[in-house]
Amino acid sequence: MPRRTAPSSAKSHDAHDTNDVIAAHVLRQFRQIFNTVKSHFQRVEASVGLGGAQVWALSVIAESPDIGVSRLARAMTIHQSTASNLVKTLVERGLVSVTRDADDRRAVMLRLLPAGARLLERSPGPFAGVLPGALAALDPKTLARMEADLKLLLRELHADSRSAGIPLSGL
Repeated sequence: MPRRTAPSSAKSHDAHDTNDVIAAHVLRQFRQIFNTVKSHFQRVEASVGLGGAQVWALSVIAESPDIGVSRLARAMTIHQSTASNLVKTLVERGLVSVTRDADDRRAVMLRLLPAGARLLERSPGPFAGVLPGALAALDPKTLARMEADLKLLLRELHADSRSAGIPLSGL
């Protein structure tokens, strides 16, 4: 005679199966997002020989001549040390100039050089990558819900909050 499962146990098992199926769908969606972002940055690097974060930094500097490293970091939502490293590479490649502020010799002002402007002209956009634009296109309610849900996921992952300051192109 077949063994019967108690209704509550069956419901619990079905809920677990449903949760596994949904989790698998969400995992695939994350893969699609990451692979779309990665493909964009690979196209950028292949076309101009520079990483996506560096191209983004160039575009911010082009839009805001004489911007400082701190403001660049805020504009890109990255850590200041990450911005400093990006600037160092851009200066070494002759794409950006650095001058000291006359009033505060510690502060630097960044300007796009002609070689940097030519590189930006050849670079596929969007310069900040595809994800920021896609997020900006979402309605405020969706973004708020997404932020709350991702906060829960990050808590489950025990994610290091410092990693939030690393551009996706650098991953």
